Amino acid sequence: MLKKTIFGYIFALTLALTSCKTADTAAAPKPNIKEVVNSEGVTLVDVRIPEQYRAGTAKGAVNIPLAEIQNNIDSLKGKKVVVFCNKGIQADQAMEILKKNGVEAYDGTTWKNVKAIQDEKQSGK
Repeated sequence: MLKKTIFGYIFALTLALTSCKTADTAAAPKPNIKEVVNSEGVTLVDVRIPEQYRAGTAKGAVNIPLAEIQNNIDSLKGKKVVVFCNKGIQADQAMEILKKNGVEAYDGTTWKNVKAIQDEKQSGK
């Protein structure tokens, strides 16, 4: 009988604690990547290998290959960073590393996406 009572209290407490977390766990609104890319002071980081970067990238982007992201954390801290690559896969990995290390990072997915956002702003659309 005592085990059932203790189990009941633990179950009720667990239910009460987890049901109160809905406000805390609500997803924050996703930032508008167009606004972030076009914001002042943003650092655009192309995480592809140098050969791919030289073949074409977004205007003003710096090249920090994914393999070197961890070694460049200190230079990116305190900055608003948009990362991108060819298909978004390496950018996702870079985002994970940067966010774990306290860098304000945003996913631009592909370099063509970031370049298109820049071109759209220039054309005034």
